Amino acid sequence: MRTRVPLYGVLVLLSLAFLAPLLWALSGSFKPRGDIFGYPPRLIPDPFTLDNYQRLFSGQPFWRWFLMSTVVALTATAVSVFVCALAGYGFAKFRFAGKKLLFGVMFSSLSIPFAVILVPLFVVLVKTGLGSPWFALIVPWVAPAFGIFMMQQYIVQSIPDSVLEAARIDGASEFGIFRTIVLPLLRPALGALAVWQFLQSYNSFLWPLVLVSDSSQYTLPLGLQTLFVSEQRQYDLVLAGAVLAVVPAVALFVVLRKQLLEGLSTGAVKG
Repeated sequence: MRTRVPLYGVLVLLSLAFLAPLLWALSGSFKPRGDIFGYPPRLIPDPFTLDNYQRLFSGQPFWRWFLMSTVVALTATAVSVFVCALAGYGFAKFRFAGKKLLFGVMFSSLSIPFAVILVPLFVVLVKTGLGSPWFALIVPWVAPAFGIFMMQQYIVQSIPDSVLEAARIDGASEFGIFRTIVLPLLRPALGALAVWQFLQSYNSFLWPLVLVSDSSQYTLPLGLQTLFVSEQRQYDLVLAGAVLAVVPAVALFVVLRKQLLEGLSTGAVKG
């Protein structure tokens, strides 16, 4: 037990380091603007005020930004998780011409920064008439190479061919096998991918910045950025918006945490 004390101490310090920015933002969101950078810094607001949130709701289209980001991120996550699981299953358990080449091209795309394909992707969407923000904001996250690779590796290591062959002998269709056998066994990996994918889409800034020109269709990062670069530098409103922006990500993590534990315990019982 004594040998673990230094490890626990390091973990506590790391936890505090990660929580410090969130605590500072939470504290600053309840302070008047002049007290946010006051000296000496105080974690507990004095005076405590809700004026920042009231002005954010009344003077800015915050809920429109919030809805845009949340709906786009949830849609992109749902589509991406299904597509990545299906593609990973195909790469892991099927043989077809050009499989190694296609997988190599897909895997190599991990080394290409998104900024490199940003302009060509934008031009293609606009030229094909698919530049609507509600659609185009989802496109880059539909089939990420990382998600496909993650699913392929998990399926190879966790789902034996004998289980799939037994289902085929019983007369199950390929999609039926994927839906009733593969997906339930993938729940731990699907939960992890869903959290990662939601954060990628929800926090995206560069792609919406290039794509969206109408302020009424801004995502939350774009909307908060307009407050930050304004002449008055509205740090108080930015901090209030940042605190509220954390809520969907935390809620999704709590929901998927239960699913992860259920999937892991189910797999342990079956094993």
